[in-house]
Amino acid sequence: MKPRLNAFTAAPDAMNAMVTFENAIRKSGLEPSLFELVKIRASQLNGCAYCIHMHTRDARATGEREERIYLLSAWRESPLYSDRERAALAWTEALTLLPETHAPDDVYALVSQQFNEAERVNLTLLIGAINVWNRIAVGFRSIHPVETSPPQTVAS
Repeated sequence: MKPRLNAFTAAPDAMNAMVTFENAIRKSGLEPSLFELVKIRASQLNGCAYCIHMHTRDARATGEREERIYLLSAWRESPLYSDRERAALAWTEALTLLPETHAPDDVYALVSQQFNEAERVNLTLLIGAINVWNRIAVGFRSIHPVETSPPQTVAS
């Protein structure tokens, strides 16, 4: 795969505005672990390797457990996620897959039980932002960093 263009070089003002928007959401008070889980899940749904790579690393840096990262695509079948995280992940899927889901009332009710009004807005903005980043990275074929050293083998 070959990158199509560098969006920051092509449109620096617009991309810097996107970074400013992202920073405002980051300061909204949503938990860092929730922030990264939402970003990873939306990126999984959108098939964005660049963002999955970035946000799994960011999640680890905030102390997220490997097990929860690995099981994220099957969060409904795992007891490792809190009710608040489950609501956020359901809302993430509903909004990321909007043409299919139309943001159903039952998912909104679930989110409303776990998040106050301001948090719902901030969560929705977070979901919107990662979907924009996914579209930029997938559309312009951004390539995640690749480790060039050979993988370590474990002696038995």
